[in-house]
Amino acid sequence: MIRVLQLNKFDISFVLTTDEQVHQLNKIYRKKDRPTDVLAFAMHEGEFGALAGNVLGDVIVSVPTARRQAEARGVRVLDEVTMLLAHGLLHLLGWDHDTTAKDRRMRAETDRLCAAATGSPPPATNAKAVSKASSKAGAARGLLQKPAAHPKLARRKAP
Repeated sequence: MIRVLQLNKFDISFVLTTDEQVHQLNKIYRKKDRPTDVLAFAMHEGEFGALAGNVLGDVIVSVPTARRQAEARGVRVLDEVTMLLAHGLLHLLGWDHDTTAKDRRMRAETDRLCAAATGSPPPATNAKAVSKASSKAGAARGLLQKPAAHPKLARRKAP
C-alpha cells in the first residue's frame, strides 16, 4: 500500500490494539464514548500540521472489532485488518466518505490498496472501471503524484 501510494519517504505508525484502548482514544480525541474499528490521526492537519515534516500520522485498528466484523462479513480477520489499515491510511491522506460519491471513491481506492497488499485483483465485477475510477479519484487528490508534490504532504518550513 505504501509503495502504491508512493509514501516510501514518510513515517506512518500502524497500531493493532484492543477495543479498550481504541475506546479510550475515541473518547478523548473524538468525544465518542465507544470503541470503533479504526482511528486515523493525521499529523499534517491542524494548527501545527506544518511542523510534521515526513511524519504522516497514526492508524490504530481494534483487532477484536476487526474480528467481529470479519465474522459478520464472512471474511478472514487478516482481510478485515488489511481493509481497515487501507481505510485509515486514506484518511491520513485527507480522503473522506461523508457523501455517497466520496464513499464510493474511497471504497474503490480501499479495494485497490487491499489488492496491492494481497497481490489479488480488486473485488469488483468490472476491475478496469474500478481501477479507472480510483485512479481518477487519486489523481484529483494528488495521490498519484510523488508525495513531495502532494499539497498536504509537501515539506513545509516551520513558521
